[in-house]
Amino acid sequence: MSPMDGNDVKQAASEASDHPAVEGLARVGYATSGLLHLLIGWIALQVAFGGGGKNADQSGALASLAGNGLGKLLLWVGVIGFLGLALWQVADAIVGHPGDDADAWGGRAKAGGKAVVYLALAWSAFGFARGKSSSNSRSQSIDFTASLLQKPGGRILVVIVGLAVIVVGAYHVYKGAKKKFLQDLESHPGTWATRAGQVGYVAKGVALAIVGILFVAAALHKKAKEASGLDGALKSLRDQPFGTTLLVVMALGFAAFGLYSFARARHAKV
Repeated sequence: MSPMDGNDVKQAASEASDHPAVEGLARVGYATSGLLHLLIGWIALQVAFGGGGKNADQSGALASLAGNGLGKLLLWVGVIGFLGLALWQVADAIVGHPGDDADAWGGRAKAGGKAVVYLALAWSAFGFARGKSSSNSRSQSIDFTASLLQKPGGRILVVIVGLAVIVVGAYHVYKGAKKKFLQDLESHPGTWATRAGQVGYVAKGVALAIVGILFVAAALHKKAKEASGLDGALKSLRDQPFGTTLLVVMALGFAAFGLYSFARARHAKV
């Protein structure tokens, strides 16, 4: 049997992207993402008022679900949903952006990056569902930064990572403020979902920008522990003037993104 050529791969990707099962799994993935963002918002709200021992990030949200039988069932559903989203993004990267111009390659890179993110989420959810996960996003971020700092030119590499995250955060703010996220949907989700999307994207963008700033600070100070990820970014707000208010606003923003994600599960272009 001869190996698949480029046309065979594109045909398979096209069939996968149009398959009702892949579409259904992708929508489940968006709904699971919504649940995780609601939990992150809830954890951040607890942190704002001095409570809650969990990390205010995806690992903390996954750990919350792993604490009971229903939550573990939802984790297994999430694993399948995130794998579906990853598969759909891979297919989109292959056949969804025809042409050889900068926009086409940019679209492929964006879809490929999202596929990696969803695969990582699926792996994390799988670990928590099995009860095997002992690491968290905060420690992973610190370990990643420490490994970069040990390499030649490591501080520059960490600064580049930080600046890249800041750019992604700024894009989220722009996408929310200008309602560009509506372009990801096949139909209008309604007024409440649009407002939730605006608030949610802006809040996520601000949080990501803070994450990026923490990476840059870690490089400048050569202290990996300062690159503490989303958990560190949100908890750093607590120590600022009006920190409780800022953290409550961010918690509500993440909850808003969660609500928008439920609407996206229904209206997304898949």
